[in-house]
Amino acid sequence: MASTVTSSRPGYGQLLRTRGAWTFLLPGFAARQPFAMLTLSLVLLVQHTTGSYGAAGAVAAVTGVSMALFAPWSGRLADRYGQRAVLVPGVLAHTLAGLSLTALALAHAPLWALFAAAVPTGASVPQIGPMVRARWGVKLQDSPLMTTAAAFESVTDELTFVFGPLLATALCTAVHPAAGLVTEASLTLLGGLLFAAQKSTQPSVVLGGHTRVEHGSALRVPGVRVLIVTFLGIGSVFGGMQVSLAAFSESIGEPGLNGVLYGVFAAGNMISGLVCGAIAWKVAPRRRLVVAYGALALTASGLWAAHSVLVLASLGLLVGMCIAPALITGYTLVENLVPAGARTEAFTWLTGAVALGQAAAVTIAGQLEDRFWGGAGFLVPMGGTLLALATLLALRSHLAGRPRGRTVARGVGHRVPVAVD
Repeated sequence: MASTVTSSRPGYGQLLRTRGAWTFLLPGFAARQPFAMLTLSLVLLVQHTTGSYGAAGAVAAVTGVSMALFAPWSGRLADRYGQRAVLVPGVLAHTLAGLSLTALALAHAPLWALFAAAVPTGASVPQIGPMVRARWGVKLQDSPLMTTAAAFESVTDELTFVFGPLLATALCTAVHPAAGLVTEASLTLLGGLLFAAQKSTQPSVVLGGHTRVEHGSALRVPGVRVLIVTFLGIGSVFGGMQVSLAAFSESIGEPGLNGVLYGVFAAGNMISGLVCGAIAWKVAPRRRLVVAYGALALTASGLWAAHSVLVLASLGLLVGMCIAPALITGYTLVENLVPAGARTEAFTWLTGAVALGQAAAVTIAGQLEDRFWGGAGFLVPMGGTLLALATLLALRSHLAGRPRGRTVARGVGHRVPVAVD
């Protein structure tokens, strides 16, 4: 049953008092933490063993592409069989694949072998974020707190990206180049199993009868395709920043500074996400997305010209502050655009789009850093966001969704409540 809303301006306090929320929030935070370590740990390990940011970016890109392709499939399996049935074998497979990739890199295996190991590593990344969002959907359903929950989840994601890169950098530079990836695999196993154990908040699997969920892919919704393009642009920022900040830090002889700079970028994202979720918005989500994305493209366009730590950190903070409003608004729009039975798939498409954009960005940025001047990789966030902004402006009419508060009917002439999974 959806939580009862007693305030016209729902906030984080009210959200966190939702019955049973903490039973999946804490394990969910622990389970998604390793995801923020994966790409950077891969880049630092493979760059160490091969001496090439291009090779490192390519291996990380294969992982990201694999995750992007398999994420929606994982979401559909979770819809059909339940989250626990997907998570348990998934985290076991990811742990084995990640450790195998680590061993191959340390053994100086050929690049094709690293690519082969990167495929299952990416394909088995547990989709904790979409699963947590699905659990919020079960708890809140048509409550106004859904927007607050979307903001809260964005902040939680970014909090992991504050700690994750710092931890990965510290482990890879101070302990061993492989320590980051080994830790990521271990934490995925422990956190994923702990999250899977929370069966009471898992969305129910609805089978047959008049409560049958609507069939068809979320990709059939034009607005979802527009959001996928915008999230690809956001992924280009994440990927371009990861490679280019690592290259910049090494070029000035301070490799440990990489985690700090990326942490500043993620902190900006987290701070703006907190503010965004606390505001009672009167501006339509579609307009908010256009404004936020325009600001993101503008700030990302100046990264390539930064040549000092202070300037780069300041610009990174601003870029981060522009990402959260775009992400939050995009996830909020899904509620209006997509029927309840397809929202997990829609969430995984958006998550996968970020991963795919990140994968392309780390590949291109790595090549630019290897072949051109230091900082050339920062051209990737600029190009990615400008292209996505042009698409968003041209197709923004597709983001006009279903009227808010409408329950999607599962029959004719009546409304049937179903689990949001």
